[in-house]
Amino acid sequence: MPAIGQGYPSKAVRVIVPYAAGGGTDLTARVVGARVSEAVGQQVIVDNRPGGAGMIGAELVAKAAPDGYTLLLATPAEMAINQHLFAKMPYQPEKDFAPVTLAVSTPLILVVHPAMPVKTVKDLIALARAQPGRINSASAGTGGVQHMALELLKMTAKVDIVHVPYKGAGPAIPDLIGGHVDMFFSGMPPAVTQVKAGKLRALAVTTAKRSPATPDVPTMAEAGIAGFDINNWFAYFVPAGTPPDVVARINAEINKALRMQDVKDRLAPQGAETIGTAPEELARYVRAESDKYATLIRVSGAKAD
Repeated sequence: MPAIGQGYPSKAVRVIVPYAAGGGTDLTARVVGARVSEAVGQQVIVDNRPGGAGMIGAELVAKAAPDGYTLLLATPAEMAINQHLFAKMPYQPEKDFAPVTLAVSTPLILVVHPAMPVKTVKDLIALARAQPGRINSASAGTGGVQHMALELLKMTAKVDIVHVPYKGAGPAIPDLIGGHVDMFFSGMPPAVTQVKAGKLRALAVTTAKRSPATPDVPTMAEAGIAGFDINNWFAYFVPAGTPPDVVARINAEINKALRMQDVKDRLAPQGAETIGTAPEELARYVRAESDKYATLIRVSGAKAD
């Protein structure tokens, strides 16, 4: 009986990250990619293709040869949000991709510039109500989970906060530190280091439970926004039509890397929990996430900026 994915990979594998370097997606791709590269004896190249609400990178993978040599490390935006937010899409998430594995789940963390006169989420809401349209909030791109977290806050707290999309968390964080934007529902990896250095102030995390990476930071629910529960996740996909044995080999190697203690140790301080699933589990998860964001976008009236 032939080995799964026999002969694969016989050359370098490219992982498309649809955001700029420096964010959580990029960090995950590089940490996991290094271990996969060691295991398979071929280079794993991380290729950052930011822009277009993640759709530039995703389209590149959707149209790539279905041979297992071009992977997408996707976020909720590319697979569960954009199709409900944009009138036109250059790809169809369920039709054009084959799921591989859900790699990482992480809370978002609501951070503000230290000069902002707010210490809690309630302070922020009070300031936003007193100054409608004056506070602006970065995101890692229109349609991203950070954008959705902002829309959920605006809807539930009934506040007017201006959305400022960036091409990833990498360029957004320096602008927040520099005072060019006021707040950011950031992924944990790029923000936690800056919070610990005192360059940003953390107000809350967006999941139902506190993060072990920031145990003193309350949840949004604890901070007074009941029912607020949004997580960011990164998952691997390949072009539809990729041979099942190749998908199985990629799944096995990535999941093996995710179980490695040094990979867990590298990502855990950034608030990232490693997971690793079967392809069909990822498919079910993404469908549920898509349904959730379709409802949020409809009810909140969120628009593509």
